[in-house]
Amino acid sequence: MENREEIISIERIRKTYEVGTQQVHALAGVDLTIRRNDYVAIMGPSGSGKSTLMNILGCLDTPTSGRYVLNGTDVSHMDEEELAEVRNKEIGFVFQTFNLLPRYTALENVAVPLIYAGVSKSKRLRRAEEALRSVGLGDRMEHKPNEMSGGQRQRVAVARALINDPSIILADEPTGNLDTKTSIDIMHLFERIYKAGNTVIVVTHEEDIALHARRIVRLRDGAIESDRINEHPTLEN
Repeated sequence: MENREEIISIERIRKTYEVGTQQVHALAGVDLTIRRNDYVAIMGPSGSGKSTLMNILGCLDTPTSGRYVLNGTDVSHMDEEELAEVRNKEIGFVFQTFNLLPRYTALENVAVPLIYAGVSKSKRLRRAEEALRSVGLGDRMEHKPNEMSGGQRQRVAVARALINDPSIILADEPTGNLDTKTSIDIMHLFERIYKAGNTVIVVTHEEDIALHARRIVRLRDGAIESDRINEHPTLEN
C-alpha cells in the first residue's frame, strides 16, 4: 500500500475570506495526502471547512497560502484558465444537484466534457454511450433530465464524471437529494468505481454515507480533527 503514488498532497493549506471588516479563517493549515485508488470520505459539521477544502481539492478555488500538488502538478497558484484546464483533465465532479443541462439528452450531457477536450463528435458519443452503459443506463440515453428519476440523473452525472478518465472522482453530498434506497444504490455504484481502480473522494455530513469509504477524514474549525482507516466499510451486497 505504501508504494501507491500520491495523487493529492496538500501542505499547510490556509484559506482566509474577508467578510466585511472581519477575516474568516476557513482552513487553518491543513495537511492531507491521498494516494491513487484511495476511497476517502471528508466529513464535518457546517462551518468546519469541508466545503472550502473540497473547492480547493477540486481546483474551484485556490488557497490563501500553502501548497497543493495534484497528480504531480503544483496547482496552488494557478490562474482561472489554468485551473479550468486541470479540472477538465484531472477531476470528475458529482454534485448534489446533478448539474445536468435540461435540454440535453443523457448521452449529450455525458459527452459535454469531451467537447472541451477537443474529441470528435463520433468518438464523444461512442464514449458517452459506453459510460452510460457502465452505470446501468443503456436504456435511457435519449431521455432528458426531466424524464428521469433522481437516481437516474445522478447516474448520468457519475457517467459524465468518468468520461475523461480523471485522476480523481470528487463527489459533493452526492446523495443529498435522494431517498434512502436510491442513496444506497448510488453508493454501491461508487464502490464499483473504486474497485475498478479509481480514486474516490466523497464530501458528506452523513455518517452512513461516509461509512462506505475506506478512510474517513473529519474536519472541525478549519483543521483535521481525525484521519482514520475505516476497518469495516459498508460494502455492496
